[in-house]
Amino acid sequence: MKTRQELKEDYKKLTHPKGVYKITCTANGKIFLGGSPNLDSKWSNAQFQLDAHSHPNSMLQADWEEYGADNFTFEVVDTLDLKDYDPKKNYTAEINELEAMYLEELQPFGDKGYNKMKS
Repeated sequence: MKTRQELKEDYKKLTHPKGVYKITCTANGKIFLGGSPNLDSKWSNAQFQLDAHSHPNSMLQADWEEYGADNFTFEVVDTLDLKDYDPKKNYTAEINELEAMYLEELQPFGDKGYNKMKS
């Protein structure tokens, strides 16, 4: 049986997919793009916030309440290549770059989406 310390070390070595995700409202076609260091748990986290009426994006929250959870989908758009994964490295900059690239490409602003233009 592994010790507590060994279990902690094993957990630190786990890699969660990191990258960009998309939440789509199938009722109106609007999308929300975001980046996450843990795509495995992002959808359940977002659903929890939306169900609790506490999601930071008020437009997404309003449509969630209007159309209901069954009219939303979650999709991983792209992930970072983690073949040389370093558990001590902070991947925030790489995730932000990938997210910016997809924001530029998909333009999920105004009538097309829930993201706000960055000034």
